[in-house]
Amino acid sequence: MTKQYKLDYDSPIGVLEIIGTDEAICSILFSDQEIVTNSFQEDTPKVLTDCYSQIDNYFKGELQEFSFPYTFEGTDFQKTVWHALTDIPYAQTGSYKDIAVSIGNEKAIRAVGSANGKNKLSIVIPCHRIIGSNGKLTGYAGGLWRKEWLLQHEKAVQGKAAEVKQV
Repeated sequence: MTKQYKLDYDSPIGVLEIIGTDEAICSILFSDQEIVTNSFQEDTPKVLTDCYSQIDNYFKGELQEFSFPYTFEGTDFQKTVWHALTDIPYAQTGSYKDIAVSIGNEKAIRAVGSANGKNKLSIVIPCHRIIGSNGKLTGYAGGLWRKEWLLQHEKAVQGKAAEVKQV
């Protein structure tokens, strides 16, 4: 079995637990911890330190796309949904129906919702960008308040970028 490593990131909205191997990140999830318990170690793989750095830059508003290697563990359908989520642009939103249509299975709205809820790569696979077709926030494993914070954060960063371009 491949050795897994853990590293915690203390974000403005709670501790994120990053889990990965020497090759790829497997999971980035909000934990119930209030303090960091998994810190950098001598043997922390580069992929985890890169992930940590990119997550940090995301929260600082300096990064909109992630480039570290990650891996999905799920059914083929779930992987298709998760891949489709990455097509939702930064600071934009979509619905379960939008994803169902984009993967060529318009009637799979509930299945898309279920797959979305099983995403283990928070923020990187942007399930927080999925809202109800009525424009309202829908479930988020990390809590709706975090989803709202992430969407507002991205819109604020996008707004600052637009201001800089106009100058």
